[in-house]
Amino acid sequence: MGQLEHFRHEVDEFMGQHPQSPLDHDQRHAFTGLKYYDSSDDLFLEVEVERFADDEPTVVMETNTGDKTEYRRYGTFSFEVGGEEASLTLYIDSHGEFFLPFRDSTSGKETYGAGRYLDDHRPSIRHLDEDRFEIDFNYAYNPYCAYSPAYSCPLPPTENWLRVPIRAGEKDFK
Repeated sequence: MGQLEHFRHEVDEFMGQHPQSPLDHDQRHAFTGLKYYDSSDDLFLEVEVERFADDEPTVVMETNTGDKTEYRRYGTFSFEVGGEEASLTLYIDSHGEFFLPFRDSTSGKETYGAGRYLDDHRPSIRHLDEDRFEIDFNYAYNPYCAYSPAYSCPLPPTENWLRVPIRAGEKDFK
C-alpha cells in the first residue's frame, strides 16, 4: 500500500470510528468509506510561488455559518490542468501554517459544492524552500462542514475559484 492509500485508509478509519469524527452516530454506523478520485501524477506539482510582501494585510474569509476567519495572502502560483492554465493563491495563518482553499469546475457536481482544502496538516503542501512548494491535489479534502452543519468552515475566496476540473482527492460525501 502506497503512502496515499495508507493515508486514505487512516482517514476512513477516523471518519467511521473515532468519537471526534464529524459524522454523527448514525452516519458512522453506516459509513463504508469516503469516495476518492484515482491518484493523479499530473496533480502532484512542484511550483514556484510568487510571494506577496511580508506586510501583506490579512484578508477575512467568510465561513459557511457567517463567521469570519483571518489569513494572510502568502503568494500565487500557476499550473496547467488538461492543457489549461490555472492559478491559485496560497494563504498562511497566524501560526505560520499554509492553507489552500479552492473551488473548481467539479464543485457541486462531483465534489463538495463549497470547495475543498489543502493544508500542511496533511501531506498536501510541502514547503521546499523560500519560494518552492510541492502541492499534491491527491490529498484535497472536504471541510468538516461537508459532513455536519455543526462546523464552521472558511469558504474559498473568489480568487481561488478555478474554471478547470481538479479530479483528485475526495469526492462529494452523500
